[in-house]
Amino acid sequence: MISLEIDGAVATATLSRAPVNAISDEWIERLEWVLNETSANPDLSALRIRSAEKVFCAGADLAVMRSRFTSEAGRLQMVELAAKMQRVFAQLEAMPMVTVAQIEGAALGGGLELALACDLRVVADTARIGLPEAGLGLLPGAGGTQRLTRLCGDAVARRMILSAEVLDGVQAEKLGVVHWVADKAQLPGLVDELLVRIGRVPRDAITECKRCIQAALDPDQDGYAIELEGTQRLYENPISQEIVRRFLDKAG
Repeated sequence: MISLEIDGAVATATLSRAPVNAISDEWIERLEWVLNETSANPDLSALRIRSAEKVFCAGADLAVMRSRFTSEAGRLQMVELAAKMQRVFAQLEAMPMVTVAQIEGAALGGGLELALACDLRVVADTARIGLPEAGLGLLPGAGGTQRLTRLCGDAVARRMILSAEVLDGVQAEKLGVVHWVADKAQLPGLVDELLVRIGRVPRDAITECKRCIQAALDPDQDGYAIELEGTQRLYENPISQEIVRRFLDKAG
């Protein structure tokens, strides 16, 4: 369903629920397990999320929807699943490492909401990207309306969500939904290079940087004060001290 591999400072979670990585209760629980395992490993600087299927993740499990949608109790279960997805995706967003979504196929609905919770998104030019729920009379309720608006602004969120638009990778990159776009055959190599670079960054520095970036988005926090607090913690961090010493010695 979701496998986990660790290579040095990089963990890779591979989505493998054939055929389209449809999201079910069991699937989201397995993702939560992956996040708990990687968070608890202090040696990790990055988590890559990729798919072993042609599709990155097509969103909700249609079989589950079909079985639940016709009854009030079943519809309540679907809302509860959306709440669970919100919670786990929030955990992904707050991970103390860099999270990278490697999107080679379609990322639709909950699949794009999963990717939006990652720090970085790298997409194939032929991938299909969208939150098409409004076309079904629904809405992207696992954080999609909030994260897409926060990341890309009101105009892009209204365009994509209200018209149920599905973009290709090139369009998604132009609108700022993803960070990099590449030919599908070249995408894994591009992500590998990115992860090598991230893997050299100490985890504590990543954690402090992410805390400061998040503070910049929260008007109730003093981001400048949080920068100073993080700076002091890193100055006192033995790993940071050793890296800085080596840098200064090399610089002469």
